[in-house]
Formats: sequence, C-alpha cells, structure tokens
Amino acid sequence: MELVSTPFAGLQTRFGASGRVYRAPGRVNLIGEHTDYNDGYVLPAAINLACGVAIAARNDRILHIQSANMPGDVHVHLDRLPAVRTGHWSDYVIGIASALEQAGFKLPGASLYIQSEVPLGSGLSSSAALETSVAYALLDAAGYPIDLRKLALLCQRVENEYVGARCGIMDPFIACHGKGGHALLLDCRSLDFRLLRVPPQARLVICNTMVKHELASSQYNLRRAECEEAVRLLATKLPCVRSLRDVSKRDLEDQRSLLTATLYKRACHVVEENDRVLGAESALKAGNLTGFGELMAQSHLSLKDNYEVSCRELDLMVEIANRTRGVYGARMTGGGFGGCTVNLVRAETAADFAHQVGEAYYGATGRHPDVYICEIAEGVGPVS
Repeated sequence: MELVSTPFAGLQTRFGASGRVYRAPGRVNLIGEHTDYNDGYVLPAAINLACGVAIAARNDRILHIQSANMPGDVHVHLDRLPAVRTGHWSDYVIGIASALEQAGFKLPGASLYIQSEVPLGSGLSSSAALETSVAYALLDAAGYPIDLRKLALLCQRVENEYVGARCGIMDPFIACHGKGGHALLLDCRSLDFRLLRVPPQARLVICNTMVKHELASSQYNLRRAECEEAVRLLATKLPCVRSLRDVSKRDLEDQRSLLTATLYKRACHVVEENDRVLGAESALKAGNLTGFGELMAQSHLSLKDNYEVSCRELDLMVEIANRTRGVYGARMTGGGFGGCTVNLVRAETAADFAHQVGEAYYGATGRHPDVYICEIAEGVGPVS
C-alpha cells in the first residue's frame, strides 16, 4: 500500500535555473465508463499520480525528448516533424508538438525531460497526463496564453488522429480541469461540467490488477465501432438520434428488433450508464455514499455482462473489495481487459482495506497488486 505524493524533486534541478517544471494528473473514473465517446456523461476525478515535465529553451528548432521511464533520447526538428506515428513512446510528444504547430503556435526548440508516476496500461490515463503536461509546458514556455478547453480538445485529437486510439474527451478534460477534493461531472457533448465535492469521510483506493490483456486496444476501438453501428441502425427509426446519448431506455426497448443481440447489449450499457452517472451525482450531493456504491456495483456488472470489457482479474479484485470492511462501492475503471479498480472506502478503514485487498488478491493470483490510497488532485499546471 502506498500513499501517493507528487514532488518531482529531481525534475526541479534537471535544467537548473533556466528550466521550468509542469505536471498533469492521472485520473480515475468514479462512474460513467465508455460513455464519453458516445456524447454521454462521466464522473472522473484527477489523482495525485501525475506526469511531470521539465523544459528548457534551446536556440534552435530542435525538440530533444528524454524520459526517466522509457529508454531512448529523441531529437526532432520542428520544421520536419514526422507525419505519422512510429510506434515509439515519443509519438505522444511529437504528436502534441505537431498539433500545436498546425494550430498556429510557432514553438521554439526545447529540451524536455519527462517523469511519470502514472503506471502504464493501468487505466489511469497515463497518456493524457503526458500529453496535457507536454502541451501546457510547450505553450507556457513559449509565452502563449492557455485555453484549457482547447488544450483538452487538442490532446484528444492527437490520441485519435496521430496515436490511433479512438478515445473520448474525458481523460484530457479532467487532466486540464481537475480540482482538489472534487469529482467532475462532464457532459461530453457540450463540455459543460459541474464540480462535486467528495465528502471527507470517503477515500479513493485504486487497486492495480497488474495485468493488461493484449486485446485491450483492438477491443476498445471495436466497442466504439459497435456503438456507431447501433446509432446508425436506431437512426433509421429515430432520426433525432446522433449518438447513444440521444437514446432513452424506452427508445432502446421499442427499437430492439433493429439491433443484433451484441449491439443491443452495447447500447444498453451506454444508455443505462448515463442514467447511473446522473444518479451518482444526486447521491454525492446528498452525501449518500451507500447509494453511490450501489451504482458503482451496477456499473461493473454492466461492463462485465453487457459491454464485455472486464476480465477475470478485474472481477476478482471487485469481488474481494466487496467483501472487505469499509467499502461503499467497487468497480473496474478505464478501458478494461485489465488495469485498475476504483473503490470508494470509509476514510478510517482505507489503510486496512488496502492491505486486506492486496493480500487476498496475491493469495488468489500470485501477483502483488499496486494499491494506492489517493488524494483528489488539481489539474495541469506549473509545479510551484
């Protein structure tokens, strides 16, 4: 068990007095999974596992990119940025620089040194933390004003068009707009959001299964394609439908014959998950943490049975959590097929909960899970 902190002490001295340091948080999604790319509702929170970037100006148009976590220095000229990804970890940084240049931001050369605490492949949005921290660093170091909404949209576009992951807006948006002590309810169509205070008697405990199955990326893109096909079919009878956000449970049942059994299950998850997010908002406002936890349980069951993105390890981690003292609710979080669960736990039992879940999971699988008792953190910005 680890209580997370984000000092980035080593980054502060990387480039001496000429350097600046920025950070962007990972995130955990409390509820609202696979709804963001369907124009729906999500309820994430930024966490104090973060990605830090040290940056120093250069006298040329070269980006020199290094990482404490990944091997291989990269030098690229801003006038000759690769048009397509290479499969190297630096694609995320190069994609951001390319998108900023295409958006009209003339960037100076810079040396970048990146250090991330967000575990890769965990479902805690390590890529959005990297992209938003780099984008903010490049813009601020060049003296440009920063529009956080536009920054989030730019990072999403890099994921979709350069990296090749068809993710929604949630991850970069919460990395940009997170607020300490608060979850953020986001309407992924309008990008309107509301900050919701998480009661201090509850803590977030994140449990990493330490597995990530190979089919995760391909299945994520397949689920998005399945949702789009369901929308196409439903729109033949419901012309106002532009996404599954526009479909009610009654609509779905009335037009069920239009869909295959698989497409119906996918649509059912999204439609009901949107309702669960709004119900979770009401529960949080009322301080009804038990009711919030029940919605988390329903969400996990739907992700397992209707959306089919869970796996044996995630289901086991949730089962263990649900029989451990102090839990309000537990569910998988992120794209699925491994990664993490999120648990809403009574604050006074959080340490014992983390220990017991970790021991039980190890006993059942032989894997030592990373278990984090997290603080809810601020969004992207300079490190003071």
